[in-house]
Formats: sequence, structure tokens, C-alpha cells
Amino acid sequence: MKLSVVIPCYNEAGTIEKIVAAVLRAPYSDKEIIIVDDFSHDGTREILQDKIAARVSRIIYQPRNQGKGAALRAGIREATGDIVIIQDADLEYDPDEYPKIMQPIIDDRADVVFGSRFVGSGPHRVAYFWHRAGNGILTLFSNMLSNLNLTDIETCYKAFRREIIQSITIEENRFGFEPEITAKVARKGVRIYEVGISYHGRTYREGKKINWQDGFRALYCIVKYNLKEISKSLRLRLRKNLPCFR
Repeated sequence: MKLSVVIPCYNEAGTIEKIVAAVLRAPYSDKEIIIVDDFSHDGTREILQDKIAARVSRIIYQPRNQGKGAALRAGIREATGDIVIIQDADLEYDPDEYPKIMQPIIDDRADVVFGSRFVGSGPHRVAYFWHRAGNGILTLFSNMLSNLNLTDIETCYKAFRREIIQSITIEENRFGFEPEITAKVARKGVRIYEVGISYHGRTYREGKKINWQDGFRALYCIVKYNLKEISKSLRLRLRKNLPCFR
């Protein structure tokens, strides 16, 4: 199976070379690396052009800053692998864990795999209490509406069969991608697995970008996309059972 790694980045001059090197070393030889630069202005673009372009499959340069969701939309559209994994451009997630995330798909037990930071025995950096509490609330609320039992909807590490993720229209431009994609895969009736991963979270001083405003947006997205998917399912059911409902 061929792996596509999609890396959205914005102002990651301090880490972009290290994460690309880690992805290249990751224990899976048949892979393509697609980087989407979200109009960085800290020198990331120059590093990509001068030092990285020749080492990866392709780099997409966004014409303006649009957000992580928009970058993923552009990168996923270009993926050609059998499995697509999302990789942040910082050093919070370890590419050495790709086999662990991919295995349920390779074994034909899953179509989508979430890498949870809150289960398993891998090392986890101790960081912000309110981030963990907020994530727990968002995950609980998402589970209530999607009827899933995930532990970490806000995780970066998600793996998809390519045909699954490319069949989904990504509408969110920023960090709302996570609850949006969770709601949409939940309603597709696909097989979803979750595996424990390690997590080396960074601080705001080290470049962390998500904030409390993104948390409120995530809450809005949970309601919006779950209710939207529920409404769509009901309409399809009505059309199927009531021939006059056109």
C-alpha cells in the first residue's frame, strides 16, 4: 500500500526541516510527501524552496493565509496513495508511529483511524490543563451527537483510506476541520478505529497556535456538521421510504 503524508504548515521555520527529515525516515518506504504552505512569512517558504522541494513529492504554496482546513483541502486533493495520513509541521507527533496508525487499515479492519493522545502507554508531555479539559468536553459533546466513543477528536493523527477522505467535502478553513471530519466520517458508516499514540506538546512560546477562540469554533462545528449530517440522513431515508417525497 502506498502512503500519502499531507503536511500543512504556517510559520514553522524552526521545525519544518526536522519534521520532513523525520517523515522521510519513518518506517514505511512507499510514501509520497505533500506539503502545503499556508502563506508563511517567517522564512518557511524560502526553506521549502531551497532545502526541501527536491526531497518531497510536491509543495503547494497557498496564495494567501487561509487556515489549516484550507491547507488540508488542497493537500488531500493531490494525494495518490492508498492511505492518507495528516502530519502537523511541528514536532508534537512522531512519524515513527505511522505503522501503528496504519495497521488497522492494512489489516482491512478499519477505513479511518484516529491516533489518540489519551490512551496507550506512549510518553506524553505535561502541558496545559485547560487544553486537556476543553478537548475532553469537545470530544464528549461530539460523541453525544455522532454516537461514537472516541477519546480525542482534536488529534492531528488521522489516517484514511484515500477514497474515503477524498469523497468528503472539507468546508472549514481553520481548526474546525477536526470536528467537521469526525461528524462526516461518523455518518458514512465506515469502520473507525482508535489507537494510542505518544504526544510531545509544545507551549505557546514554542509556537503553539490553537487558542480558546478555536475551541468555541470547534463547539459550533460539532453542532453544525452533526446536525447537518443527521438532517441529510433523514432526508435520504424519507426519499427511500416515501416515493412521493421528491
